[in-house]
Amino acid sequence: MPAFRALKTLARSLSTTAKSTSELVGTAPSHRCYIFLHTPQPPSEYPAKYATPIQRALLLRTAKWGGSVNFSWSEDQKSVCARPPGEEDKQEYHLTAFAYPRGKLEATVSMDNIEEVGEKLRVHAEGVSGATPSNSNDVHLYVCTHGARDCRCGDIGGAVARAIRDELRKRIDADPSDPSTRIKLAEVAHVGGHKYAANLLVYPHGEWLGEVEPEDVPGILDAILALPARPRNINEIPICPRNWRGRMGLNKDEQVQLLQRTYS
Repeated sequence: MPAFRALKTLARSLSTTAKSTSELVGTAPSHRCYIFLHTPQPPSEYPAKYATPIQRALLLRTAKWGGSVNFSWSEDQKSVCARPPGEEDKQEYHLTAFAYPRGKLEATVSMDNIEEVGEKLRVHAEGVSGATPSNSNDVHLYVCTHGARDCRCGDIGGAVARAIRDELRKRIDADPSDPSTRIKLAEVAHVGGHKYAANLLVYPHGEWLGEVEPEDVPGILDAILALPARPRNINEIPICPRNWRGRMGLNKDEQVQLLQRTYS
């Protein structure tokens, strides 16, 4: 039963929170908005250091207000075929972005509209007048499988991504109306913290998990599905504390203080 597994996961988390505080908590980079550029190829095919003109230009425009830009892939997400060598500046990307507190935003970006998209992302992230909160109930999981950057991400991250796919397939085969149909799995490029592999990013919640093993997957899915699909606020307890690296919208000190305050 999902509720029972969630309670077991919480009990396990509480028993090992001290280790999490010293080893993991506070290692999620501070960010207000995380932007995923969809690629047609998986991270297993990315070079060790992967950047493109669009990614660099968008990062330049968004980093100043707390944006971070990365690459992601899944069989289900929309993507644009890669341009041939020498035409990288003409590349177009579909993107999915998540921000606190307004959640998910989708757009298409190229050099032709990068100023417009950058401003749209800023308005969404800063929650200024005119920004519309997302009403999506989807949960997006991103596993780092960037093996060329570090073999641990390819090996352990790949194993966790397969375990999530297998677990989702098993649940949906058993019950096509299972809540896990809301989960969208993707693989992501380097997120920082190779030694914490497998790294799992949970959005729109904004939670970063590390040291995830394949056997952790059922309990993590139950814990995520037990919560509303929205960004977690600064006072809500961490998801899966044993694996918790941090949260969107919090800096390192705030991440550490939240975990200490939750279990003091």
